[in-house]
Amino acid sequence: MDRILLGVLVLSDLLILSSCLRLQPVYHFVNQSLNWTEAQSYCRQTHTDLASVLSSEEKNRFMSTLSSAGHSADIWIGLFDEIDWRWSDGFTGSGADYRHWDTSRYEPTFHYSVEFCVMFTYYGEWYDVSCSQNRPFVCYKGSQLVPEFVFVNLPTSWSSAQTYCRNNFIDLATIKNDADNKRVQNQLPGSYYPWIGLYRDPNFNWSDGSSVEFTSWDSVMNPLGSKTVICGVTSSARSGNWKFLPCETKLPFVCYGPPVMKQTVKIRLRTDNSVDLNDPVLRENILTKLQNRLQETGVRGFILKWTKKPDGKVFQKEIKHI
Repeated sequence: MDRILLGVLVLSDLLILSSCLRLQPVYHFVNQSLNWTEAQSYCRQTHTDLASVLSSEEKNRFMSTLSSAGHSADIWIGLFDEIDWRWSDGFTGSGADYRHWDTSRYEPTFHYSVEFCVMFTYYGEWYDVSCSQNRPFVCYKGSQLVPEFVFVNLPTSWSSAQTYCRNNFIDLATIKNDADNKRVQNQLPGSYYPWIGLYRDPNFNWSDGSSVEFTSWDSVMNPLGSKTVICGVTSSARSGNWKFLPCETKLPFVCYGPPVMKQTVKIRLRTDNSVDLNDPVLRENILTKLQNRLQETGVRGFILKWTKKPDGKVFQKEIKHI
């Protein structure tokens, strides 16, 4: 039996080596309308997770899946975005959640999925826009509770405006109520659209925890409203580019799973004549030991099976020629 276990160790090493290969995921289209959370649960139970797309090569393979399914409308993928608006000076007191979006234009719209900073309009409404735009800005001095707003007509990016305000005043403007909003509006000498201190981080995530480095944004609006999370969709009609919808929307979806990899590994065991390796109980015991050994080393998602020969046997005695 010790020699049998030695063979088990040899076989497990071979299987562990094969499991280290980098393989592309397999995508599975599911034509069942669920909300994003329900689709995530389905994928985790039946495959691995909602689909992640981590490269242009994976995007092409993903599009082939949609094309084969003959589906061109929106479907869920594993992308989601956590929305957490914050003030540049870190203010979290009473009025920190005050907002004055231009709701007649569905602001904040998160156009192109790149709008993370907030500008103030000369008529007092707020828009989310790209932080790289060059705009004048409003700083404040005094204190957070009793601020004095200062308009600075030096068009620059949001981060540069933040640095300027911190070096010369307190910070970019924090607006806590309608009265503050009106005071900022009164500081503008004309039809300007300056930065204020409200912003948010991207907070893009894949359901399976993968980093969002490769991106393929669609050129559409993604109205945020007061949502704290929005969820990712794509479609073949939009060339596989990504946008966001409310996570409660019911849509079909795409899961992904590991590729099916079949590998045959031969094992040679040395035993005495009293051991019958084709005994079903012994074969099952050996298979169980192999399974346990692989799991102990962190290998998951595999199935081990014996390959039977035409006579129904797994092991065959090796005849030594003298």
